[in-house]
Amino acid sequence: MIDTLLIPSEETGDLRVMHMKRYWCKCMLKRRGALTPDAFGEEFQLDKTMLSILGLGLEQTVKYLYLTAPSFEEFEQWVLETNGSPLPENITRFNNSILNPDYISKQSVPKVLDDEQLEFWDKNGYIILRNAVPKADCEKTISVICDFIEIDRNDPDTWYTPHPARQGIMVQLFQHPILDKNRNSAIIRAAYEQLWNRTDIWVNADRVGFNPPETGRWKFPGPRLHWDTKLKLPIPFNLQGILYLTDTAENQGAFSLVPGFQHRIDSWLTSLNGKNPYGEDLHALGCIPIAANAGDFIIWQQALPHGSSVNTSDKPRFVQYFTYAPTDAEG
Repeated sequence: MIDTLLIPSEETGDLRVMHMKRYWCKCMLKRRGALTPDAFGEEFQLDKTMLSILGLGLEQTVKYLYLTAPSFEEFEQWVLETNGSPLPENITRFNNSILNPDYISKQSVPKVLDDEQLEFWDKNGYIILRNAVPKADCEKTISVICDFIEIDRNDPDTWYTPHPARQGIMVQLFQHPILDKNRNSAIIRAAYEQLWNRTDIWVNADRVGFNPPETGRWKFPGPRLHWDTKLKLPIPFNLQGILYLTDTAENQGAFSLVPGFQHRIDSWLTSLNGKNPYGEDLHALGCIPIAANAGDFIIWQQALPHGSSVNTSDKPRFVQYFTYAPTDAEG
């Protein structure tokens, strides 16, 4: 259980966002080594949802809190300086989800995916939403990424220059109006609502990605095939997503996954008899690269092994990561 001395989720500060003060308290206690190991695991989805309300990325928030050790008042001020005030209606809706944790909204769940798409989803565990974001907005997003990491999209000599915000192929860029516009695509949200079969879901503020072609001096750093959940049976249902900002060929560092593995993961894990799953040849499970166009959005179930791939083309891959989930989703 979470330490009983922690601040209750209902206690708020000037921003009136519940759970924010508790999250700050957990980080400060962990920083001092005074928190039980499972304290974050038990509330991980609630933590992420709270950050979604604030429009903050997990990595940037953790980095700020652990390096700065601010007072709670300073933390609230940093939130305002980083992304402005959260929307009052979002605060109200989030606070109500804490006060009424058993509430599930299924009002007006959209039906944007037809029977053929749903059949594909049920079989393969992923789906591609075509033209979910306008190509013009994809181009604007690419320009923002290039400006941020100081590269020229058309000059390969600039693609490999180190930048503090680059972590492998991930770019720690979270806040920008065009990123928010992409995240709030009506078709993407509606598809998530249909797949979750509920409307009380939240979009997170995740990172963007830049995967340039591999060279003799720069080798693809991953992430290769992996899972973003603990491989403990039964694997809970959860969804992930990636937006292609460029037309992306299979050899262009395309996102890759093992289709249909949600139907096999239980028996596969059991067959390992306790062996480390990551010691296995995950590509031999039937991994495929997903070619798609700028503006296409891929949603997949978290039970599928997935990852990026080596870019052997002559063009970089640009993407944006984000997903929608309810407050009580299991990671």
